[in-house]
Amino acid sequence: MSERRNALGKGLEQLFSDDAMTFEELETTIVDEAKKNDEVVELDLNELRPNPYQPRKKFDEEALNELADSIKEHGVFQPIIVKKSIKGYEIVAGERRYRASKMLGLEKIPAIIKDFTDDEMMQISLLENLQRENLTSIEEAKAYKAIIDASNLTQEELAKKVGKSRSYITNILGLLTLPVSIQNDILDNKISMGHARVLSKIEDEDKIKELANRVISEGLSVRELEDLVKEEKVEKKVKVVRTTSNSEYKVIERNLKEKLGSDVKVSNNKITIKFSSVQDLNRILEILDCNIED
Repeated sequence: MSERRNALGKGLEQLFSDDAMTFEELETTIVDEAKKNDEVVELDLNELRPNPYQPRKKFDEEALNELADSIKEHGVFQPIIVKKSIKGYEIVAGERRYRASKMLGLEKIPAIIKDFTDDEMMQISLLENLQRENLTSIEEAKAYKAIIDASNLTQEELAKKVGKSRSYITNILGLLTLPVSIQNDILDNKISMGHARVLSKIEDEDKIKELANRVISEGLSVRELEDLVKEEKVEKKVKVVRTTSNSEYKVIERNLKEKLGSDVKVSNNKITIKFSSVQDLNRILEILDCNIED
């Protein structure tokens, strides 16, 4: 096992350790090692096929066109990462570059070939998409579930690996208990993560569908949906049990972490909320029902 890890490089050693790392760090490490060892090759596009563990189900056509325009002018700046399969190669990271290149009618693309296991492919694809591609919350939840099922990770271990709080992982996995029709609305961006989180706490499936339809038709904010659930005394799946604590601040921190799915610190008359990216910040602002206008 140690020999195999050495062959894969220190980037993977970091990725599959207990510490979180960004996809940029991983990709930069792999690309730098490949260039140093003259391992970047040109592969025929018709030899490639998408990653079977790709969590993204829908690709933004406008974004792909913009990437294609960039590739047309500057070429593929960063090699894609692939794994040799029985026939051809499977894309581990860089599927958007592959799709954009196909749109342009290119025949070849720069690539780095690595010997990944299926579990490693899944985790790398998840890392790339979470940190780069703005997955919908349902795509993200299904990706997390696939990782947990395949790798036997606990929610806490997965949370640490992807730089999220455990409550965030628990909450987003809860979205998979929603009716399929509601999950499809989330995939189509008709219902946000904030709305979906509120709906996932409701016991009655018919009530979930009713409220989801109101969110879409009336444009309800997350706060308005929460107020509606309280006003109508909608029965929830799990009753929140509040525990006592010697520190009032610790109770507030714990509840804010649960609500926001992010690390929160309360001290010295201020509240500090951590976020990992612009996408994560927008998610927090949405939960807080805070609209920022230019």
